[in-house]
Amino acid sequence: MFVFPNMICYYESVVNRQSDGVLAHPDDWIFDLIIKISGERMRMEVLYTNTRDASETVTASQAILNGLAKDSGLYVPTVIPKLDIPMEDLAGMTYQETAYAVMSRFLTDFTEEELRTCIERAYDSKFDTPKIAPLVSADGAYYLELFHGATIAFKDMALSILPHLLITSARKNHVENDIVILTATSGDTGKAALAGFADVEGTKIIVFYPKNGVSPIQEKQMVTQKGDNTLVVGIHGNFDQAQTGVKQMFSDEWLKTELDAAGYQFSSANSINIGRLVPQIVYYVYAYAQMFASGEIAPGESINVVVPTGNFGNILAAFYAKNMGLPIDRLICASNENKVLYDFFSTGLYDKNREFILTSSPSMDILISSNLERLIYRIAGDDAEKNAYLMNRLAETGQYMITAGMRKQLETFYGGFADEKETAAEIRRLYQDTGYVIDTHTAVASAVYQKYLAETGDSKKTVIASTASPFKFTRSVMNAIDEKHDAMSDFELVDELSALANVPVPQAIEEIRNAEVLHNTECDVDGMEDVVRKFLGMCDSKDRTPEICQDCVYHNDCHKEDAGKE
Repeated sequence: MFVFPNMICYYESVVNRQSDGVLAHPDDWIFDLIIKISGERMRMEVLYTNTRDASETVTASQAILNGLAKDSGLYVPTVIPKLDIPMEDLAGMTYQETAYAVMSRFLTDFTEEELRTCIERAYDSKFDTPKIAPLVSADGAYYLELFHGATIAFKDMALSILPHLLITSARKNHVENDIVILTATSGDTGKAALAGFADVEGTKIIVFYPKNGVSPIQEKQMVTQKGDNTLVVGIHGNFDQAQTGVKQMFSDEWLKTELDAAGYQFSSANSINIGRLVPQIVYYVYAYAQMFASGEIAPGESINVVVPTGNFGNILAAFYAKNMGLPIDRLICASNENKVLYDFFSTGLYDKNREFILTSSPSMDILISSNLERLIYRIAGDDAEKNAYLMNRLAETGQYMITAGMRKQLETFYGGFADEKETAAEIRRLYQDTGYVIDTHTAVASAVYQKYLAETGDSKKTVIASTASPFKFTRSVMNAIDEKHDAMSDFELVDELSALANVPVPQAIEEIRNAEVLHNTECDVDGMEDVVRKFLGMCDSKDRTPEICQDCVYHNDCHKEDAGKE
């Protein structure tokens, strides 16, 4: 007989209540216990399935470990759990308590102790405010500042906890291999992942970023990262190419076999990992609860949420929060000049066949929004076959068209975009009107929100996800305020911004002022796998023969055709 957690303690409690005369009938404890067990069972039933193969279903910890599902699919929960906690209770919770309330409903194979320990280790003094994600009211909107972590970008909100979730998952599943975190970044994920996994025993981390496709501060943060288990690589290409290269390595079954023989296995720190996505749901719940606690919104009052969007993970987390029962009305998807998502929501056609534009909001310079697949799977009726067909169309032709019925289910979304001039103008306008300084990505969201207001007149309270500190993009921010700043050096601009905004320079910036560059590896897109192999002490993919591989630790398995001849 399987005994549910807490069953024995609960049995003792109901017997004591019976002896105290609480229960009206001596058999009532049985009914009471059944209700308790049912609740336990319901929370244990959140599993994860593959968006491209309905036959693959795994637990939360297995999904976190694997990172990417088979056939390049993504893991999605089989059910979106309800947020069955009164808002009055959520309003009194700390960020850490809110995190447990939300995440425990998704990560149901983690024990309470395991999950609370992960949360406590993640959301601690690494953040420069006890609120973790404070709300700032400016110009009639509420800016949800998600940049108070170690690398001053919203990726810290999930990547502070992912290493702990991953190590716990490995322990739960009796994994003996070292975990190799393989990640592509458009700027912010890289440093946040590096900071989280640096010198974590049993792990290595390799980050690919587009050389000349991130801000100088973003690059300096990554290439000065310490840790013997870290590698940072600038590719001669864009983020989409980096992300595609990473996915191809994840999907290479022969490479997976070689890695296993060498004592390694891949996992991901990108938002394709469900362990990245679930923690992001938390801050939307926390934001709403804080607005309720301060009296800004009435019980049950709906709000709108604006998210600057590239890979679609952040806004998808808000969509999941809405489906948990959080009173969110419109989800406003803000794009920069790489407006593939704006066009998709406008027409139903996803088309990446267009010019890739480098902008002042590089973390959104993306034409293949990976997490959109999770939404497509949902509006396709959780039909893995239909979703796989559309994703294959994207891979083969660069585009796909959804049906009218699928488009109907997207009515909660509003797509908008802001070009470079509009982004700079919004930074300048908000600073001149309020004294509040925002970064370029947040400015895209804020500019799109202004367009939405003008178009719809929707006066609902609105939360704007502020995804990075302006200190990460000082040149673009300061030039937007006044072009005279362009003559200054990057760190002169940092000090000028500090004085202008009347905020101290973040520790993350002070640390890299004079930091030594430790990573200078570059490669072409087709050389990504060989960079990984070299870092892990494995033989080159192009010269993988028995003669070349005499010193490989997996020598006998290195070459399928010739292994038996050695």
